[in-house]
Amino acid sequence: MKWDIDDVQKWPWHKHPPGLVNPDTGNSVQFNTGSWRSRRPALDLDKCSQCLVCYIYCPETSIQVQDRKVTGIDYDHCKGCGICAEECPRQAIALEDEAVQAG
Repeated sequence: MKWDIDDVQKWPWHKHPPGLVNPDTGNSVQFNTGSWRSRRPALDLDKCSQCLVCYIYCPETSIQVQDRKVTGIDYDHCKGCGICAEECPRQAIALEDEAVQAG
């Protein structure tokens, strides 16, 4: 099926087809999505004050916490959005090019 989208900017909201219907919600742990990113957060535990702001803001729950302390980052699910680095009040998280870390 091919859509005629020549005038898509003029379509009312109800004319747009749904992009995805996921009947099996809560399944993100089954899929490693970290390969999508081009940048990854690098955590400096020496700078970390354990405020957990990064954990609260991470949309993928990729900040690993044990006993109320940040212990690392789940790179299998981190998409490299940078929200954790942006929100960290101590600049304990910095984004680096994926090639630097993976090398």
